Amino acid sequence: MGRARTTRARRAAAALTAATVLLGGCGSLADGWGGGGSPQGAAGPSAGTASPSDAGTRPAEATPTPSETPSPLPTATTPTPSPTTPTPTSSATPTPSPEPSPTTKPRTSLIRGDSGPKVLALQKRLSELGYWLGSPDGAFGSLTQQAVWAFQKSAGLERDGVVGPRTARALAAGIRPKATLSGSGVEIDLDRQILLVVRGGRVRTILNTSTGSGEEYTSTSGNPAIATTPRGRFSVYRAVDGEVTNSLGTLWRPRFFNRGIAVHGSQNIPPWADSHGCARLSNAAIDMIWAGDLMPVGSRVVVR
Repeated sequence: MGRARTTRARRAAAALTAATVLLGGCGSLADGWGGGGSPQGAAGPSAGTASPSDAGTRPAEATPTPSETPSPLPTATTPTPSPTTPTPTSSATPTPSPEPSPTTKPRTSLIRGDSGPKVLALQKRLSELGYWLGSPDGAFGSLTQQAVWAFQKSAGLERDGVVGPRTARALAAGIRPKATLSGSGVEIDLDRQILLVVRGGRVRTILNTSTGSGEEYTSTSGNPAIATTPRGRFSVYRAVDGEVTNSLGTLWRPRFFNRGIAVHGSQNIPPWADSHGCARLSNAAIDMIWAGDLMPVGSRVVVR
């Protein structure tokens, strides 16, 4: 009997030991054992109640005591951006490079207002062909313009007074108008608006002129009339060395050949028909005619 009881006691102790070892596997061994004390088991005090034998051996789980002044939690602060130091630049604002302008081709034509060797060569060529402009001086003035107009009319070119490629080619070709007079006199070509001084059937001088416009106007007698220069053959019957003024304007040094129609000087001689019926020339041109006595009284005038 005593041996049996001893055997049962040993088995119970072994079982208790095995259970304690299994519980210790969920935590550290210090949590399950005191310093040299007996193990707690199912037969011991209930969980959470300390026995007198435990008071100095297994400390109660300590509740952390908060510090007197809790440390403030760190707050998210917006970082203050440090001032950005601008990249040093030149104090002078760079000037953008100008865009290249399109290359302008130099003008090769000659117009009124030009001057120089080319104009002088033009004037000499016009004078050589008989287009009167006074004395060549290298300046493209009003008389040179009159001569260019007379030349362009003779060549059938546009009457713009500009010596461009076509006019230059015609000048090189030496174009001149022909006369119908077999002797001497003056011919007025209404279609081309030029006046020719003819000597011995040959054209000596070619001038720009402006004749009747074909428009209606009021005559000096107060009657309606058409600005016409009649075609035909006439002769100079009167010459006035000075001004003749009437209701139609002023005639400078006129040479009359058909009633009140004359060849005379004027301030306005365009390259088209613009008069009341007379044949206008520049004042310098009529002075030249007077100086050379190229239209004496009794001389012939042909209007065609």
